[in-house]
Amino acid sequence: MSTAAVAPPTISSTRRWAMLGASTLAQACAAIMMHGPAFLIPVLHQRLGLSLAQAGLVAAAPTVGVMVALVAWGAVTDAYGERIVLITGLAGTAVLGLGAVLAGDLVLFAVLIGLAGASAASANSASGRVVVGWFPPERRGLAMGIRQMAQPAGVGIAAISIAVVAQHRGIHAAIAVPTVAAAVAAVVVALVVIDPPRPTRPAGTSRSHGNPYRGDGYLARIHGVSVLLVVPQFVVWTFALVWLVQDRDWSAAAAGAVVAVAQIFGALGRIAAGQLSDVVGSRMRPLRWVAVAAAAVMLLLGVTAGTGWWVAVPLMVVATMLTVADNGLAFTAVAERAGPFWSGRALGIQNTAQFLTSSLVPPLGGLAVAAAGFSWAFALAALFPILAAPLVPVAGERELA
Repeated sequence: MSTAAVAPPTISSTRRWAMLGASTLAQACAAIMMHGPAFLIPVLHQRLGLSLAQAGLVAAAPTVGVMVALVAWGAVTDAYGERIVLITGLAGTAVLGLGAVLAGDLVLFAVLIGLAGASAASANSASGRVVVGWFPPERRGLAMGIRQMAQPAGVGIAAISIAVVAQHRGIHAAIAVPTVAAAVAAVVVALVVIDPPRPTRPAGTSRSHGNPYRGDGYLARIHGVSVLLVVPQFVVWTFALVWLVQDRDWSAAAAGAVVAVAQIFGALGRIAAGQLSDVVGSRMRPLRWVAVAAAAVMLLLGVTAGTGWWVAVPLMVVATMLTVADNGLAFTAVAERAGPFWSGRALGIQNTAQFLTSSLVPPLGGLAVAAAGFSWAFALAALFPILAAPLVPVAGERELA
């Protein structure tokens, strides 16, 4: 079932792009809460005495919260619309973030940022549906690429702010950054976003009508590919800053600045991948190209990270760009195949699978780094895109419509 036919030109082009901007802001601010705690790891490890695996577990708390809540938020989005989900979720993120700022106990702190991550998960399905619902297919890849740049942009903001604030003011003060961001995004969404139109559900049908998972494994294969490709993404995101600080003796500010620049390139890479998919008329062929390129660059990063060669840092930047370029392609393809009555749940399943995997990367990656070093951890991450490339369902893709 296609979503293209359900978006008649009832709004101006300016309003459509403004809603894209608001959706992108919502996702970026949610991403600061979801992924920002990864940049607390140096302080948790060096100042508070946690092992890398323990610090990674605290940092993964919001990711676990997101994983638990995504499908539920998707179902609510399918039932009640995108605007109310975004406003409610972002406001809840701000309230829970404030609780974490005031929490004195580390366990309570971890629980609250985990719940804040669960609330921030509202942005994943709902903001994506706003874009898919308001943009035609020939512009949807570019638009979703812009929206998907929100995640690396949010991580970049977190890298350059949370790491520095945590080092100078502590981990509680650092969580004020995503707390304020979520509050601002909730206000912007309330002022700008309109729910995209949907066709009328056929009379007498249930919410399971038109289940896109019946009949073929196209969506399941995309979910599987995305799970594999998220591993190198989160290995780089989680450990690039720690690698620069510990192995290269960089300051937290300098390392955070480089990671932020890398995230900017990652955001641009998502836009480029989305535009490419519009040009070639396919989401899956560019997805396979990205998987092959990500495998190659992670291997090169693994080889050079342990040598002290200067080229390792530029390779880290390239790896950051390539390992996130697949997300917009997969996200758009899932929403297009799922249709207007299932896209919220399908996107929730897509992101749940990714976040389930990504929640395991910080603690398991910490163990790998402790046992074998950063270079081996980076090189081992290349195995996952190697496995993903042949699984991309190129043959099952339909003409964009």
